[in-house]
Amino acid sequence: MPLLLPSSLYGLARPFLFGFDPEHAHEITLDGLARTQNTPLACAYAATRVEDPIQLAGLNFPNRVGLAAGLDKNARCIDAFAAMGFGFVEVGTVTPKGQPGNPKPRMFRLPQRDALINRLGFNNEGLDAFLANVQKARFRKQAGGSKSPMLLGLNIGKNAATPIERAVDDYLACLDGVYPHADYVTINISSPNTANLRSLQSDEALDALLGAVAERREALATRHGKRAPLFVKIAPDLDDAQVAVIATTLQRHGMDGVIATNTTLARDAVAGLPHAQEAGGLSGAPVREASNRVIAQLRAALGKDFPIIGVGGILSAADAKAKIAAGADVVQIYTGLIYRGPGLVRETAQALQRDRRKA
Repeated sequence: MPLLLPSSLYGLARPFLFGFDPEHAHEITLDGLARTQNTPLACAYAATRVEDPIQLAGLNFPNRVGLAAGLDKNARCIDAFAAMGFGFVEVGTVTPKGQPGNPKPRMFRLPQRDALINRLGFNNEGLDAFLANVQKARFRKQAGGSKSPMLLGLNIGKNAATPIERAVDDYLACLDGVYPHADYVTINISSPNTANLRSLQSDEALDALLGAVAERREALATRHGKRAPLFVKIAPDLDDAQVAVIATTLQRHGMDGVIATNTTLARDAVAGLPHAQEAGGLSGAPVREASNRVIAQLRAALGKDFPIIGVGGILSAADAKAKIAAGADVVQIYTGLIYRGPGLVRETAQALQRDRRKA
């Protein structure tokens, strides 16, 4: 159960833990977190949250370190991750209907490069189960005192069986469901593990999707009396022209921010290693530079005030600082938790806090 161990023990335990199949270890971890959150046993992974607030997209982020989507697809462990000291947590990707995802095995470690390959395929229990779990979370009630509650992002996608020409229907159905419960909503159009999904990043398809989402958001804002920010998550495997088109489209449709980036299809950094040629998205250290490149291009195209969440290859505080230097406002981690354990959250948040105080 990787995430349940105190950080001081994580390095010793990891070789044993890595003896399990990656997806099985992932499931054991989430089961353990779900059982122990909001109990005294949560002290095994709890940490005092670093307070380093930043205003972004109209929201008050308690600190600049978040959990990336994909780890907690069914929103079962929100309170456990809140206890680790994250400033914001993003759960999902959720689809309208539950689906099993791609055949197993579908997750592979590449420890020589601090990397993972996954082709999970948006496996999740569906929107109704997801929302039931979100509504059970207590993190907002537990903030107390002068602390702001951790922020919650809800990440939405399309079912594999939905034709790509009907993808908008799935995104709107999910948006309707998650909107009342989200601090922000992420439109995931960049997973490589759902057929044709990344085609939604193209000029015409992105324009149609974001136009429909923006229109629906206006109706939902009126209905619910709040305006939840919309973020769009994009891939690292984009050239300069594609990034420029995406930047323009985000601004044209009033999107509130962008998350850069998802996993990569490139294999140059892991060539020759066991599992390197497995299909799926590569995450961890090998995606770091590609992610930073896209972040820098987005910042140049979007100007200094457009919110950017940087994700991809953060395994140390230095990696997080490089994301901020490239142009990100805040960062997210996922694969770093698997290789470094929960101590990475506080270590990274403290380093970013120190840098801001020096500035």
